[in-house]
Amino acid sequence: MKQLLGIVVMSIMMSNPLYDFNAKNSDAQWRVVDDVVMGGRSAGNFEINEEGHGHFYGAVSLENNGGFSSIRYTLDSPRPIDNAKKVLLKVKGDGKRYQFRIKSKRRDYYSYIAYFETSGEWENIELELNDFYPSFRGRKLDLPNFDQDQIEEISILIANYKAEEFDLLIDKLDLID
Repeated sequence: MKQLLGIVVMSIMMSNPLYDFNAKNSDAQWRVVDDVVMGGRSAGNFEINEEGHGHFYGAVSLENNGGFSSIRYTLDSPRPIDNAKKVLLKVKGDGKRYQFRIKSKRRDYYSYIAYFETSGEWENIELELNDFYPSFRGRKLDLPNFDQDQIEEISILIANYKAEEFDLLIDKLDLID
């Protein structure tokens, strides 16, 4: 029992939350960025619900060359990667594909991205940091995959090249070993 407790405590200590979702936090820290910045018609929404989960939902439209909706959060201060090798997402999606995006410096013009699929159930999704590749406006850049020592901005984006409604609950975003 003592050994098991030590393992649980150790795994908790190795977690490094990127954002602590709970009912006390304000959704004002997150920004919705849709394709309307380029003339599109998509409409995303974000809130922290009564259960304390982030709720990203809305509709992607292809009208006027649109096709994406996203939420972004700039960390209060740069988050060191330390020994982390992965990002852990605890989410309940709608069976659709999303992108998780990170920036080492919020002023960088590009993001590092990795895709994840949702199943409709609560699930833990682990994304290897060294699998995140650099991208700008949907194009992969000729730069190395993520090998930085910090994160300043995180975002989740949906852009599946089709008009669709989406619904994603987010419970946890952590860096893990």
